[in-house]
Amino acid sequence: MNSFDLPATEQGQIDRFLKFLESERQYSRYTIRNYRQALEGLLHYVSDGRNDVDNFFEVIGPMSIRSYIIDVQRTGISKRTLHLRLSAFRSFFRYLRKQGVVDHNPVAGVSVPKFRKPLPKFFTEKEMERFLEGPAILLQEEKIDAFTALRDSLVFELFYGAGLRISEVVQADWGHYNPDSRCLKVLGKGKKERICPVGRHVADLLKAFREHHAIAKGRGDPLLHTLDGHRLTPFWIQKRMKVYLRLADLPEDLTPHKIRHSFATHLLNAGADLRVVQELLGHASLSTTQVYTHVGLRRLKEAHSRAHPRA
Repeated sequence: MNSFDLPATEQGQIDRFLKFLESERQYSRYTIRNYRQALEGLLHYVSDGRNDVDNFFEVIGPMSIRSYIIDVQRTGISKRTLHLRLSAFRSFFRYLRKQGVVDHNPVAGVSVPKFRKPLPKFFTEKEMERFLEGPAILLQEEKIDAFTALRDSLVFELFYGAGLRISEVVQADWGHYNPDSRCLKVLGKGKKERICPVGRHVADLLKAFREHHAIAKGRGDPLLHTLDGHRLTPFWIQKRMKVYLRLADLPEDLTPHKIRHSFATHLLNAGADLRVVQELLGHASLSTTQVYTHVGLRRLKEAHSRAHPRA
């Protein structure tokens, strides 16, 4: 048995759970892909060689999960990947309990190897400035046209100026933006709406793009689009980002989400209130936002160590 010929009942449960995450929780396609691989891998593990079970989810218990953890660690899997898989298992069995499919969550109470989440990478303010200059530089060198320069500037200014996720940028419509208040309504994770203020610079760019380049301007039309009017995709944005990273001589493994990290870090470094930043980012828990205070504290410690005579 492999991950593509799982029992129909179990495969259907996985498919319905992933559809729920995609439609109701607004999970990205990358997270959906990783959850699918994790869940199908677990089911393959517990069902391999067994033909005497009608529903494998009912017989998966804490011992099954512990055995899985021990065996996959022998393959050299990283602690980060293991934690991500267990997160998928935990969410899945919580979903099955609500659906009445199982009466227990086998992951609950299972201890796992400690994993210290790395501090998020981010651009320094000078690096961010250098990166955002990219479209204007290419326009001046006549390597891109005015439409592309303005549209690309807007994409990355929205990441940095409003702290948006990549899914929130591509889903933004003209009906979500209020030019009078300079605010953008976005639909984040878990279908949670929030209002994101944009700076005067972004507002001016949006006004110019709407007046001179937008193909369609109805409430349901995309805020940003390709030259032929199609809505942008995450993959397209990531490709464009690499162009400007190379131009700014920055590592190409930096992602749009790192710009969001930079937005949060730079706000906190400038004295913004943690709870305000939490609201701007759309974090459900303050603890998720607090990681950025650790980034700022680390920089303070480094500065102290370099400069203080008794450090």
